[in-house]
Amino acid sequence: MRALRILLVVVVVLGGLFVLADRLAVNFAEGEVADRLKSREGLAVTPDVSIKGFPFLTQVVGGSLDDVEVGIDGYEAATGARGRTIRIDDLRADMKGVEFSGDYSSATASSATGSASITYAELLKTAKSEPTRIIQGVTAQVIGLSDGGNGKIKVAVQATVLGNRLPQPVYVLSTVTVVGDSVRVHADSLPSFGGVRAAEDEVRSITDFQQKIDDLPGGIKLDKVVAAQNGVEISVKGSNVRLAG
Repeated sequence: MRALRILLVVVVVLGGLFVLADRLAVNFAEGEVADRLKSREGLAVTPDVSIKGFPFLTQVVGGSLDDVEVGIDGYEAATGARGRTIRIDDLRADMKGVEFSGDYSSATASSATGSASITYAELLKTAKSEPTRIIQGVTAQVIGLSDGGNGKIKVAVQATVLGNRLPQPVYVLSTVTVVGDSVRVHADSLPSFGGVRAAEDEVRSITDFQQKIDDLPGGIKLDKVVAAQNGVEISVKGSNVRLAG
């Protein structure tokens, strides 16, 4: 009986040491991957990296991690316009099947899904915010974006007719979609300005716009987008996503 108790104590101690070693190893690996990702993407801050699954050490032996979660806040994505970027907030990606080298100098996920957001203030930079002529005597400009409810964006357009600014903005409900590598805002219906109607192309040159979002981390791509309370919520996905190397 005494020998059994001793054996149980030894098993518990060894188990505790294994868990401790496993957690120390995973913490080290998370730090290494985070540093490599920061360097690869030229990030201003170190991203959050969380390696899921237990035990970690058995995954290391196999050379593949089942599930790695990455978080980056304030990512500056390329827009295709020279010198211009757009801020992506709260970018979160869940990486599956991450193959890595022994020193974590390279790591590639077989697939990834995630989410991110862009504030309306950031997206507004894409719209025509300077007065633009749409018809003789009428100029207009987008002055605000907000949540229009039911997945729509409410676009506020300020117009000036024959030199007189209309007392209230004209509001347009718009649909937001992903088209390739761009977020597109498209008016559901076209407004008149002080009772004056212009040709569709001229009005849409103000109300409709799109923002290219390129060079997301690891090569992930835009998937879906929906209007929310404080901005647009984006879904991203990718395959053969590179975390490092």
